[in-house]
Amino acid sequence: MPTVLRIGPYRFFFYSADGSEPAHVHVERDDCVAKFWLDPVRLASSGGFASSELRQLHRIVDEQQTSLLECWNDFFGR
Repeated sequence: MPTVLRIGPYRFFFYSADGSEPAHVHVERDDCVAKFWLDPVRLASSGGFASSELRQLHRIVDEQQTSLLECWNDFFGR
């Protein structure tokens, strides 16, 4: 489960078994979790985050989209 980015209290990561799904990233902070599809960037699921924090996370993922997609492709050999 590689961590690909840390910003403030947030950890962005992939699960090693996720390679059969479209490109996405998981985000966690404390007991809160979210999953964002990367192309196009959109929220897939969440638990515990307030809607304002999800909007902030969406902006971060959108800003980091290229880097996150490169990490995804490198990790899953695409």
